[in-house]
Amino acid sequence: MKVIALQGSPRKKGNTARLLEWIKEELISSNHEIEIIYLNSKNIHGCIACAKCKDLPDEIGCVQKDDAIEILEKMVRAELVIFASPLYFWGVTAQLKAIIDRTYSLYVNYHQPGHASLVEGQRQALLSTGGGPYENNAEPVFTAFRRLQNPHKAVNAGELFIGKCTTPEDMDDAVKTRAVEFAQKIIN
Repeated sequence: MKVIALQGSPRKKGNTARLLEWIKEELISSNHEIEIIYLNSKNIHGCIACAKCKDLPDEIGCVQKDDAIEILEKMVRAELVIFASPLYFWGVTAQLKAIIDRTYSLYVNYHQPGHASLVEGQRQALLSTGGGPYENNAEPVFTAFRRLQNPHKAVNAGELFIGKCTTPEDMDDAVKTRAVEFAQKIIN
């Protein structure tokens, strides 16, 4: 299976990165191909809501010329996309949010006849880390993620939240086990 992970954390060696490395190891050991795209090093502009992308329903027709186009092309070719981000003020990071907003160019006619998506049937998963608990903290991120599959016409392959994170060094074997189990779940 071809997998891409959209790494939304600005920290290359933070909690989210540690979990993604464990997931990557598990996927590779199961003969899957995975690429982690570190979004913080990319030039990604926010969506400008011009709707020019809707004029070209069979391709990524965004008028902006930045790194988002290449990332969206990789996303279209992937069988599984992992959206990964720490929580920042009850949401995903700006880096991940920018690419999520740009996925507007991947579908047409949402809520109308002829609704089509370039990622229809794709498996999508969410990995999130945070300093606090799930309750009164992470719920909005997971609600938004579940809603994202509707315009994408995608399949929610799984969700994982690891809360009460302080540093990657504090993540124990129990957290690693959860990451490995998550990796196994999202590919099946």
